[in-house]
Amino acid sequence: MIKVAMTSVYVDDVAKAHAFYTEVLGFETRLHMDLGGGTLFVTVGAREGAQQDLQLLLEPGQGPIAEPYRAALKEAGLPCIVFSVDDIESEYDRLRGLGVEFTQAPREQGPVVTAVLDDTVGNLVQLAQPKG
Repeated sequence: MIKVAMTSVYVDDVAKAHAFYTEVLGFETRLHMDLGGGTLFVTVGAREGAQQDLQLLLEPGQGPIAEPYRAALKEAGLPCIVFSVDDIESEYDRLRGLGVEFTQAPREQGPVVTAVLDDTVGNLVQLAQPKG
């Protein structure tokens, strides 16, 4: 069986992204390694034992591949990743209370309710909750 083990999100600043993804979004640190020369290797994942085999790599977003990719996504208003939530209205209210900026408030889109936020490090991130 093949499963997703890790996926990347390109970010402007790995340390700032780490703080946002852990302190604001609520992920836990899985790996935090200083590779030298100011380069960090940081992964985060869901808390409380959920999805222990899945990590999100906070990848430096500079370079000839990452920069055009990120700019095109943001210009088109597309999220770089989608996170599932159990109660989108509660998460929306909680995150707004923490100062998170949303480009889209919760709204129905087919079989899900979605909201889109700015992760402060160059990306739009979508939250999604199945309807019903």
